[in-house]
Amino acid sequence: MSAGEKTPKSGFRKRTNRSPVDETTPPIEISLPSESPHFLISRMSAIGDTILTLPVACALRDRFPQSKISWIVEEKSAPVVRRHSAVDELIVLPRGWFTSPSRIRETRRSLRQLQCDISIDCQGMTKSSLACYLSGAAHRIGYAGKHARELSRWFSNVQVNPVFHHLTDRSLELLIPLGIHSPSVRWDLPVEGPAQAWARRFRSTISSSRIAILNPGATWHSKRWLPERFGATARYLHDRYGYTSIAVWGTPLDRSMAADIVSSSNGTAIMAPETDLQHLAAMIETADLFISNDTGPLHMAVAVGTKTIGLYGATKPGDSGPYGQTAIQVAYESGSARQRRAASNAAMCAIGVEHVCQAIDEIEHQRQMLVAA
Repeated sequence: MSAGEKTPKSGFRKRTNRSPVDETTPPIEISLPSESPHFLISRMSAIGDTILTLPVACALRDRFPQSKISWIVEEKSAPVVRRHSAVDELIVLPRGWFTSPSRIRETRRSLRQLQCDISIDCQGMTKSSLACYLSGAAHRIGYAGKHARELSRWFSNVQVNPVFHHLTDRSLELLIPLGIHSPSVRWDLPVEGPAQAWARRFRSTISSSRIAILNPGATWHSKRWLPERFGATARYLHDRYGYTSIAVWGTPLDRSMAADIVSSSNGTAIMAPETDLQHLAAMIETADLFISNDTGPLHMAVAVGTKTIGLYGATKPGDSGPYGQTAIQVAYESGSARQRRAASNAAMCAIGVEHVCQAIDEIEHQRQMLVAA
């Protein structure tokens, strides 16, 4: 399933009481309090999903240039939103902020001080929609249908049943009640100057003119491709196209897998230095190609404009693929999210080195055609 493929239902609804919206009621648009309302975006967790939501802030800024835009996020994902050009204020909530009445009351006090007019729950979970409700925003936009998970539909009063599957596209559909239809998609991922300077210096230490970055990490075991296959891919990239590959890592487990890539690459891959998210984004920005499992840095690569190949098994690229770029899926690990999280990586093992090499060939052919043109 690709981004843009449609589900049977669409449209948005508004409810005026505490019961879930009736999806058969006619669509209603929000009556804006002014041309410069205060918006609150709620997308708290998952670095990749947070990046995929950045176009919402960009679209709001384009349509309402004088508005104030705040964003609620949890600490782990905060670096990809902090200092974003479209976001005026970042509210970082501690993990577990909603697990006790006292913490909820404290969060309510701080969010009410924002005096938001309109909240947009882009995550569709209890914690993200509860934060919108606690803010006191008069208009609380959220999902209807299957994307309104857990108790989220109880806290929103303007509900959108999205047409599109991809997270970015369906997040942008939440802006329809604000009169924003089919906005352009851009990320404007903030990458700081010092990090970019460091990345340029690091690249200058590599003699090859072409750099590929290989990312073996993922939070789920069921999302991980085999390190030795990444190593074989590095050999192909070097022998066919003259690439030097860099194996990146974040956790100790990632580092072990990155080391396995290097050891199986016959000298065609090197180990990346330790980086934070800012320096990783800057390094990816200097690369010519990024190959990764479905995890945050994959979407970071798309956001900074690097050619990207995503490898999929336990998730679907139609839902969370590298937006507008290449995704490979040979098999799908079916089941609930809990079941897929706990599954083996058999679906990822169905992806052969030959599948990835074919995708590389297609990208290189496209580049040659552009040069010839």
